[in-house]
Amino acid sequence: MIISCAPFRISFVGGGSDIPSFFVEHGGAVLSCAIAKYSYAVVHPYYERDKYNLKYARTELVQSPDDIVHPLFREAIKLLKVESGIEVASIADVHSRSGLGSSSSFCVALLNGLHAHQNTFPAREKLAEQACHIEIDRLGEPIGKQDQYASAMGGLNFIEFNKDGGVSVQPLGLDKDVLDTLENNIMLFDTGIQRDAREVLGKQADAVERDPAKIESIKSMVANAYELRDLLRKGDCSGFGETLHANWLIKRSLMDEISSTAIDELYGKAIDAGALGGKLSGAGGGGFLLLYCPAEKQDSVRRALIGHNELKFRFDWDGARIALAQ
Repeated sequence: MIISCAPFRISFVGGGSDIPSFFVEHGGAVLSCAIAKYSYAVVHPYYERDKYNLKYARTELVQSPDDIVHPLFREAIKLLKVESGIEVASIADVHSRSGLGSSSSFCVALLNGLHAHQNTFPAREKLAEQACHIEIDRLGEPIGKQDQYASAMGGLNFIEFNKDGGVSVQPLGLDKDVLDTLENNIMLFDTGIQRDAREVLGKQADAVERDPAKIESIKSMVANAYELRDLLRKGDCSGFGETLHANWLIKRSLMDEISSTAIDELYGKAIDAGALGGKLSGAGGGGFLLLYCPAEKQDSVRRALIGHNELKFRFDWDGARIALAQ
């Protein structure tokens, strides 16, 4: 049995610039971190040697990879040419459509588990590349590249997307006191609204295509990513919260679907209660509300957002890995 895991991620600023249609023309950059909440792929030999037994929200028992309904299972098995006589199960610490990169996290975990099943152990960068290839090239999803790299690599990273298609992952290497402050002051609350990131990102791409002025907004968010990187290196965590807020206002202006009246009210309550800034996780439209809030104000924020489950977490520093092989 093999148990593979890959962390979810929090994206702070720069989201949208990791989409190939943007960064091949303008370049892109995001600042994000992996968190110790995981997608798991459990891989085990199956007694019917001519079948694939796949378990997630439903169960599939098929003889040919072409007959697999779940797109990530299908394309990962086909890409790695995995032979039948295998069962694979999907488990996760956080629900899907959370805005925490769940799809890419599972894709990375699945690939790593299938590689281990074949006694191959690729570098984390290779896992990220393969996950991008599956989701973007093979499946044509209108998503970016940050989630796959954040999940595969782990840690707190500044990630640049180059015009030639290359991706550069740069760990920030912050002092422990800065990391502790950052980790302790970030809060996540479930809005209770689930959304499909692909739909939101697809509409965002259409909006940018119709209104080229929105390209300048995304460029501003890229500039915020560089600013946030530099603030953290200086140990300025209060400035971190303020930049999050400024970045959210820019992202919120891209299109109406990124937020809603209910989400705006929730965010406003958090700011009034003492949060310095925040954003919706992921593409927007729902999922988790990320906030930067000093410790002395956090109970006030919890009272203001009562009824919305808080997800407590720590940073993940190890990225994708094989948790068990026996």
